[in-house]
Amino acid sequence: MALRSHAQALLSGIYAIVNEGAPDPVALTQAILAGGARIVQYRAKSGIVPDHARALRELTRAQGALFILNDDWHAVQTYDADGVHIGPEDAAPEDLAHIRATLQHRLIGVSCGTEEEARLAENAHADYIGVGSVYATSSKADAGAPIGIAGLSRVSRATHLPVAAIGGITLDSIAEVRASGVAMAAVISAISRAAEPQAATEGLVRAWNEAL
Repeated sequence: MALRSHAQALLSGIYAIVNEGAPDPVALTQAILAGGARIVQYRAKSGIVPDHARALRELTRAQGALFILNDDWHAVQTYDADGVHIGPEDAAPEDLAHIRATLQHRLIGVSCGTEEEARLAENAHADYIGVGSVYATSSKADAGAPIGIAGLSRVSRATHLPVAAIGGITLDSIAEVRASGVAMAAVISAISRAAEPQAATEGLVRAWNEAL
């Protein structure tokens, strides 16, 4: 439990999502960590590349950052990840108790789009929820219609869990997202498509910290 509590304490700020594929996920993670982000999720929809997962684990460990796998909770222990983020297609609500028992002290994040889903995640002892898509995004084909800040706030109020806002978040919208009271802003394209990912991360971290 102490290990889980330590990891929970890191659930704040910029939550960077690194997709398998171009650009190189290892180089991108190096830039993200150099830019000051301390949460990295590895998202490999076509399957984990073992060498990449191991490299990301070592890079994040060296910086005291969280390493989260997307979807594949069975692989969490294989790669010594700090936790997993589960989408609606990855596990039914009734499966979360089993996943919690299996992963023990490791983190579990759950994507939620409604107040009921947020309450179910909390009752299943998830550690945080991801809520969105807040804005329109091209990074997730299944993101659905954007719920806006009003929708983000509505779902967030249904739970005591830390919330990671996700979907179309950019440097220009960071202040608005943080003002909603969420703990984290999950970012994909604003970093991965930037000409200088480290500088982009630095800007997002700075904007988040200044939006107190």
